Amino acid sequence: MSVIYTGISELIQLWQSVWGFLGADWSWVVAIVFVVLTVRVALLPLFVRQMRSQRAMQRLAPEMKALRDKHPGDIQALGTAMTELYRREGVSPYASFVPLLVQAPILFGLFHVLRHLRPTITDPASQTLYGWTAAQFHEASHATLLGAPLASTFSSGGALVAAVLIAAMVTTTFFTMRMSQTRNAPVEDPMQQMIQRLMTYGIPLSLLVSGVIFPVGVLLYWTTQNVFALGQQAWLLRRYPLVPVSR
Repeated sequence: MSVIYTGISELIQLWQSVWGFLGADWSWVVAIVFVVLTVRVALLPLFVRQMRSQRAMQRLAPEMKALRDKHPGDIQALGTAMTELYRREGVSPYASFVPLLVQAPILFGLFHVLRHLRPTITDPASQTLYGWTAAQFHEASHATLLGAPLASTFSSGGALVAAVLIAAMVTTTFFTMRMSQTRNAPVEDPMQQMIQRLMTYGIPLSLLVSGVIFPVGVLLYWTTQNVFALGQQAWLLRRYPLVPVSR
């Protein structure tokens, strides 16, 4: 994980140097925003592939149903037939998970890096972990967003700013979840509908609770990512509209 921590630290430092003219505080704030933009732009081809895969899976839904009807109870034969169908059509059923798998270590890495940027750390060896210089560490660890240190949490000096960002994170997460559902065909199975509702409302509610331990910098990252994701999903939905499923 240290490679990820170092890479994220160097990316933050790179963007901070670009925006250094904004001052010691805002240059670090804007750097976090541009880390989001860098990651999302870099992953855009994966999101496009994800959308294409979803649309292809929707297009193949009648054939997949026919295969299930043809091989009832024969899991091995069904699996072989499905694999052949995916191979013939050039579809990967796992493409939807790739962006999530790539983003997860980045988010956890940023969480770790920002928690590490604490003014209470005075040991030079600890300060210079992950490619920081002592001067950069001191400046970043004292950077604030509207008076709240970027490394602070709701209960450690950043209550008001953290509360606003938590509300923004929860709200944008909810709308991101809702919009992501429009990317797929409507779910008719009652169990799947219940799971979908639990995810739509459960994930934002869980963030409302866990957000109190997130550093302000992570809350800023997450909220910015959600806003960017909403715009990206709107663009993808226009470019790849929902495929009508014949009945």
